[in-house]
Amino acid sequence: MGRCMSPPVSAATSACVAVAFSGGRDSTALLHATLVSMREAATPVVALHIHHGLSAHADTWEQRCREQCAGWVAEGFLVSFASCRLSTRPQPGDSIEAWARRERYAALGRLARACGAEVVLLAHHRRDQAETLILQALRSAGVAGLAGMPRAIERDGIHWLRPWLDTPRSTIEAYVRSQDLSYIDDDSNEDERYARNRLRRSVWPALVQAFPDAEQALAAAAAWAQQAQACLDEMATDDLSALAGPAGLQLAGLQRLSAVRQVNALRAWLRRQTGAAPPASLLVRLGEELFGPGAASWPLLRGMLRRHRGYLKWTHPAAVGSAVRPPAEAQLHIRRAGLHRLPGWGGALRVVRVKEGGVPLAWLAQVELRARWGGERFQAGLGRPARSLKKQFQAAALASWERAGPLVFSGGQLVFVPGLGIDARVIGLPGQAQVTLTWEPSDRP
Repeated sequence: MGRCMSPPVSAATSACVAVAFSGGRDSTALLHATLVSMREAATPVVALHIHHGLSAHADTWEQRCREQCAGWVAEGFLVSFASCRLSTRPQPGDSIEAWARRERYAALGRLARACGAEVVLLAHHRRDQAETLILQALRSAGVAGLAGMPRAIERDGIHWLRPWLDTPRSTIEAYVRSQDLSYIDDDSNEDERYARNRLRRSVWPALVQAFPDAEQALAAAAAWAQQAQACLDEMATDDLSALAGPAGLQLAGLQRLSAVRQVNALRAWLRRQTGAAPPASLLVRLGEELFGPGAASWPLLRGMLRRHRGYLKWTHPAAVGSAVRPPAEAQLHIRRAGLHRLPGWGGALRVVRVKEGGVPLAWLAQVELRARWGGERFQAGLGRPARSLKKQFQAAALASWERAGPLVFSGGQLVFVPGLGIDARVIGLPGQAQVTLTWEPSDRP
């Protein structure tokens, strides 16, 4: 290949171009190619580095990136270096990969705006896209997930571009060799606790051996999924133009659509309201419960989704409570009766001693708190069969907001369900210290 990669962005598109620069092979190649392509036009380039604080080598990596940019300045390139150290940390139960990605993009956006850059270049290439499609498929993602990473997207005034998304990894490796570029080799890439690393180390070599064109074929499949998603977005826009307004989403009109168009329009409307893709489990629940009679509500992203007088409306967290809730707690230690506040769930568990009909207190020394996912079964009474939560809620005629709150598990066994009470399978024997649980939400409809 030639000495220079294709120019990643036209100098006319921005007065200042930013490149996300981790110091790894791909971002080093992208930053160098950008500097070469912008040199004649004298367009300033800023290298944006995010210090995640997850590795013992993070300080060294930041310094190496700074020195690399200083070296290029000495060679006559118009480049500056800007870095940001993340102040947050993953919460218990968080995916470190998802946390790092979310916080990294937020920090890159802040840095770009501070530097006056409206364009940020990202070094993802064709194999990254192929890997993303595989990982999304293994997570049962829909069309939006299978579409992988977009080539270009605008968010909050920043244009995020992936100019090398069609470029094979081998081409980038050859460019690095031809330019004799040094780069950082992140040791965390060997850690198979992370799904992408397991794919790269254990699956990808065998896949390419069996299907040599896998990288190209999978990236092409992602491109087709992007086209399909664009069609779905256009259809949702057309449907919502007649259904969505200041009062919310008109349910009578939504119900007149076919089932698949209902889901597509509802998904798009929820994304517009919240800024995030709705959980698949919520869409399933809404498909079962949305068109019922009377008022109802469903918790969503610490806000509240409400059905009232024929419309669906999402209430922002700031309007639901006095403050945005922290992340939902995943564990709780209950050793005595009393009120156990769970601000992340928007309420509290009240524990009351009883002589009979309760769960042994010893069972609650360490419990797990989970959201309803699907497939859970609850036994409403001794001698009665365990049935799905959906059927138990229907039998108890519970409104949606009466079902809010965490499911309590001990050792993998369901112990307590808000609105239903203690599972009969965990009721204690005479003589055991027993308690009963009650969920008290702080946000009531």
